[in-house]
Amino acid sequence: MSGFSVAINPATGEEIGRHNHHTPERVAAMIDLAHAAYKKWRSVDINERSRLMSRLSDVLEAKRETYAVVMTAEVGKPIVEARAEVDKCAWVCRYYAENAASMLADRHIDTERRSFVHHEPLGVVLAVMPWNFPFWQVFRFLAPALLAGNTGILKHASNVPGSALAIEEAVIEAGFPREVFQAVLIPGGRVAEIVDHPAVVAATLTGSEGAGASLAERCGARLKKVVLELGGSDPYLVLEDADIELAASTCAKSRVINSGQSCIAAKRFIVHDAVYDEFVERFTANMAQLNVGDPTDEATQVGPQARHDLRDELHGQVEASVAAGARIILGGEIPDGPGAYYPPTVLVDVAEGMPAYDEELFGPVAAVIRVLSEEEAIGVANDTRFGLGAAVFTRDLARGERIAAEEIEAGTCVVNTSVASDPRLPFGGIKMSGFGRELSDLGIREFVNQKTVIVNQ
Repeated sequence: MSGFSVAINPATGEEIGRHNHHTPERVAAMIDLAHAAYKKWRSVDINERSRLMSRLSDVLEAKRETYAVVMTAEVGKPIVEARAEVDKCAWVCRYYAENAASMLADRHIDTERRSFVHHEPLGVVLAVMPWNFPFWQVFRFLAPALLAGNTGILKHASNVPGSALAIEEAVIEAGFPREVFQAVLIPGGRVAEIVDHPAVVAATLTGSEGAGASLAERCGARLKKVVLELGGSDPYLVLEDADIELAASTCAKSRVINSGQSCIAAKRFIVHDAVYDEFVERFTANMAQLNVGDPTDEATQVGPQARHDLRDELHGQVEASVAAGARIILGGEIPDGPGAYYPPTVLVDVAEGMPAYDEELFGPVAAVIRVLSEEEAIGVANDTRFGLGAAVFTRDLARGERIAAEEIEAGTCVVNTSVASDPRLPFGGIKMSGFGRELSDLGIREFVNQKTVIVNQ
């Protein structure tokens, strides 16, 4: 079985890397090695595992520019954001290095006998990761999973083979046993052969609904645990008492995180009629001022989309929304020249039945929706199959906290700021945005056996 993982620079359209796919025999051998490594790794003292994870943080910091350049070349990520992504990976490694021992300590429970919960690793865990944050998505799995005593097999997106191999090399350079974390280069259609291997005990995936459903079905049929972080159509509610300058600025920045290609980027802007016109004017001005261009340029805020087919799919959603009655007040046209660029775009008069209302727009396109009340705003926010992140803008902090905590259907909801992942806080979604949690103490316990131990004294 032959084939290649090919990296194409989306800013130029030029091929920058080509790697042979691993054969089924090689993949099976790598899993066997991971399983053999697990039997030893699980017994390594947590303090030693933490030392190695801290060392991995050092490697990331030392090679920050090298890794940032790899990401920018493979997916067109603006170089400033690429550096920040490496920094965040170093942070998650150091956070777990400092806290894993306490998170995994036995938890004693007061009963008539000696009772406690003991945390044991599960074994070989498959990670199926996307291209949009080619380092961060991997490290938020890697750091807690390896510190818990598991070993990992990474099946990265096929257009980022350089990132996959760079992460594998960084782990080895930090001093981890070579087989504790391995990157397999295979197409998405061959993930089943990894899931079916008896030594693979669990899987995690960040990606599309379709990919998540397929992996969950495969794992479910084999009674293997799976954690999924899927798409999002994050609503940002701008209420009548909001600080409009803050809201417009924050919403614009959140819409174009990673050139708009983020599951937790702001997608739908649900704005109260009383402030609608002012918000649209300020928000559109902020979007219009964004610097679109060469992702290697320090001044660039929006680079190309990661692939031409993804750019074209996004444009198709915009056109279909316009055909259904939405209006473009900024952008909306594919620029001339090379590269998979798409301009910051603002759609107004967005309503139910349009792709801009019903679907995830994975690029720098904003859908603005007018509402007449708080109740309607909450209803529109929840009128989606997704439930990943959300935000509320209001000067009344008690009101904002109530809406965020009690009314919005999402895994994360913030007030007067933008949604972002943080190693210290649980991250994940509900509904079609997936299930399970990454990061924090919850994330490190996803792939452990929480064993109840009772001793009759």
